[in-house]
Amino acid sequence: MSSRHTAVALLVTLGVACRAAPIPDGQRFPTGTPFTAHFARIDDLRIRYIDAGAGTPVLFIHGLGASMYAWRKNLAPVMAAGFRVVALDLLGFGSSDKPAHGYTNAAYAHLVVALMDSLHLPDAVLVGHSMGGEIAAEVAIAFPTRVRGLVLMAAAGLGTREPLLFRVGRWPVVGPLMLAFRGRALAARLLRSTYADPRKVTESDVDQYYAPVAEAAYGRALRGVLREFRFGGLEGRLDAIGAPTLVLWGEADRWIPIALGRALAAQLNRSAFLSVRHAGHSVQEEVPDEVNRLVIKFLEEGLPRVPGNLAWAGWRPHDGKCRFHQPYG
Repeated sequence: MSSRHTAVALLVTLGVACRAAPIPDGQRFPTGTPFTAHFARIDDLRIRYIDAGAGTPVLFIHGLGASMYAWRKNLAPVMAAGFRVVALDLLGFGSSDKPAHGYTNAAYAHLVVALMDSLHLPDAVLVGHSMGGEIAAEVAIAFPTRVRGLVLMAAAGLGTREPLLFRVGRWPVVGPLMLAFRGRALAARLLRSTYADPRKVTESDVDQYYAPVAEAAYGRALRGVLREFRFGGLEGRLDAIGAPTLVLWGEADRWIPIALGRALAAQLNRSAFLSVRHAGHSVQEEVPDEVNRLVIKFLEEGLPRVPGNLAWAGWRPHDGKCRFHQPYG
């Protein structure tokens, strides 16, 4: 048996052997928190979101296979700092609709702006993690006046080599078969791989991540994402972004190497690159206190030699250049 077939057999076996009942909808985030989930109808599709607080809006965009739960440790601190927080389940994920198609980079950028329109937000600071970082950057390129600032955490967008699971998901026969057998153990294994210290992932975390994965339509949606979304879609386009951008990376990221984070920041016109120790790919979940401090500092003070406060009502994008790179101490 080839190594390719062996890897696929392992993934399918792991999924079949550990299939488990998901937690019910009533136990999904944000149940039990101060936040309330709502649904917006965008292009005849239901999109689940949170909207809370007052002040300059900060819109959080999760990554592949995640949901608004990825921001559970960040929303309340940012809101307490005086900002309005908005988070959504992207199309195909969480509790949002899961059609077979509609997952191109441009479609996701349109989705974010359409949600902003439905909430009457003329602009916002966009915070994106992984695939969500690529989407946030897409919005900044296509709709520059709608983006007040960017925070890109372990962002996709440059030429990363995709994990085997992504590539297998596109195969014509094996892909649908593999995605049909999505077990809780596989979800747990993938989630733990995004942490520098996998022991920090709790069983409750696995439950929240696995709940939408177990839905019948999830495999179809994930296959659509893997076929339509370009994870290297920012190549050669980053210089079109004028918004001040904080690029934030976990130093132990095994999914998207930190070298790509530095390369991404270097191609932006106005950026600061900060790295966080003892953190993997899911930096905002694993080391939330440090991430929250850095994000709030950026929201309140901006980057060196750019408008000092992103909440300033007179803020407008301009063509100044500023690159500020330092490790987090």
